[in-house]
Amino acid sequence: MFERFTRDARQAVTAAQRAARELGHRRLGTEHLLLGIAAADDAAAATLAAGGATPERLRAILADTAPAEALSAIGIDLEEVRRRAEASFGPGALERGRGRGGNDSPRFTPQAKKALELGLREALALGDDYIGTEHVLLGVLRTGERAAVAPLERAGADPAALRAALLATRGSWRRPRRRRRGA
Repeated sequence: MFERFTRDARQAVTAAQRAARELGHRRLGTEHLLLGIAAADDAAAATLAAGGATPERLRAILADTAPAEALSAIGIDLEEVRRRAEASFGPGALERGRGRGGNDSPRFTPQAKKALELGLREALALGDDYIGTEHVLLGVLRTGERAAVAPLERAGADPAALRAALLATRGSWRRPRRRRRGA
């Protein structure tokens, strides 16, 4: 399937992998695909930005303190845990050991794989013989997966409106150049 991806779509997936690593996430989910798409320079990224889902906003949302809030709700003070761990084991104790050995590429979640598959289906339904970031975004939106929808909603974007807006820009999508045979 990846052979059908445009250069921009491949770069968006690579950016998603990088974002997941930088955020300390071991899995690459639909939320990371959104972040990779938002960082592109094309119609998909422009549609996300127009809806309020800029790369900066999405990154801030994904790096937010939601886990700390969830722990706090059950009586665990994450800052106190961090302070005690660092007092016992030294500064940065909770940050050590995040790597997974030789391969530091996060694994795709089943939902992220499904979003990429749905991107292919979107491309086929539109009669396109390539998969661009626009198709991947349509696939992510089509999953309705909470990990992708929640950051969009927190950014003030409506997933259904994003889908409609993206399809309305279809004429401006960059189509890949055809390679000449024998070249």
